[in-house]
Amino acid sequence: MVELLLTHGYFLYEDPKELHILKPYAPLGILYLCSHLRKQGFKVDVFDTTFSSREALFKHLRTETPSVVGIYANLMTRGNVVEILKVAREAGWKTIVGGPEPGAYALEYLQAGAHYVVFGEGELTTQDLLEAFRATDTAACTRIPGLAYLDAAGNMHETAQRNQIADLDSQPWPARHAIDVGRYVKTWRDAHGKGSVNFITARGCPYKCRWCSHQVFGQTHRRRDPLLVVDEVEWLLHTYSPDMVWISDDVFTINHQWLRVYVGEMRRRHLRIPFECISRADRLNPEMLDLLAELGCFRIWIGSESGSQRILDSMDRGVTIEQVQRAVAMSRERGIESGMFLMWGYEGEELEDIEATIKHVSITKPDIFFTTVSYPIKGTPYYKKIADRLVQLKPWGVSSDRDIKIKGRHSQKFYKYADKLLQDEVQLARIADTSEAESDRAASLRRDIMAARAGLLSTSMEVEA
Repeated sequence: MVELLLTHGYFLYEDPKELHILKPYAPLGILYLCSHLRKQGFKVDVFDTTFSSREALFKHLRTETPSVVGIYANLMTRGNVVEILKVAREAGWKTIVGGPEPGAYALEYLQAGAHYVVFGEGELTTQDLLEAFRATDTAACTRIPGLAYLDAAGNMHETAQRNQIADLDSQPWPARHAIDVGRYVKTWRDAHGKGSVNFITARGCPYKCRWCSHQVFGQTHRRRDPLLVVDEVEWLLHTYSPDMVWISDDVFTINHQWLRVYVGEMRRRHLRIPFECISRADRLNPEMLDLLAELGCFRIWIGSESGSQRILDSMDRGVTIEQVQRAVAMSRERGIESGMFLMWGYEGEELEDIEATIKHVSITKPDIFFTTVSYPIKGTPYYKKIADRLVQLKPWGVSSDRDIKIKGRHSQKFYKYADKLLQDEVQLARIADTSEAESDRAASLRRDIMAARAGLLSTSMEVEA
């Protein structure tokens, strides 16, 4: 009998936005958990919801012999996970939740149907829980570090904090054979002409950006042996024949010496695969970018967030506008595309900061950039700073931390004008030195820019109530 069923609440075919993007990746978190527990002798299965449906999962929960179900939850899957918990409890399953979000909302998840919430990395805590379940020793669960539970009166208790796994090389690779990774590769290839797989080389991020959550890995950076990572890469290329890979580290280029050794081993084995990754501007220099280019990096995502140094400093980003601009320029010189993440509406942002961001992106000209209106994630310094101004727009169980408004902040209409102005200004900057500089298209962009800036100014006094 299966002792633990692992699942998550991401249903690709039920999300129009995800169907439009169609770039799914294997859920490495629960696959690492699966491989660890199987290595310890537990019978663990994975129900991968990505290509399935909630009805299929619910049927499985209702018809299989109940044991323990472990559910990964994040910002965007909260509503689905709450529904899964309800069905699982009604069907007689013992329920565990973990992942980036439950640590910040432990009481809410427990009240929604979780028997236990696991904080941080799940491997060792879940192992201890399963051992206690095997021994039918419920009392032992209350002494296991790294979790929360409700007592008979409905009061929440948190046990001692668990230390993180120091030696990542002691952990087995994620149990990719537990799911159909080939379908992920095929989905990518059918939609984009190139199949992709993902892997990680490290856990955690040591930086202190005030809006970023560190619920799972803490503010640490623990790295795998580069030679062992190359072993995994070689196996992935042989097993799945991807056309590219996504390196899922928070910041791939933190440790320069590690990267030197990794590149040297990839070179020695004559391995090369196109890839994209995330970095920081202050961890990129000519040598590192040369190494990334040699490895096959075709796109590097650089967190910019804002073009206002004042806002970056208030975020504790630890980078300068000039560093971001240099990093993008150096990437371009080596044929590496740059992607940029930008955030509107951070605390204290004003019109001049928005104009500074527009100027910054127009000068830098990244190949791709995405904007979002900032949303405070519970447990972060940013959330704590503005908690008394947050208004939840929907009930907790059917919403996310994005479904809030911040009293006193500019209106959504204001930020739509900011987005339009940014898009048009960057487009105009891209054709400024081309034959299109005086074209009808350029004239149209100038008119659109005037209209967007007028809209931005006209809504600048509108704030969320």
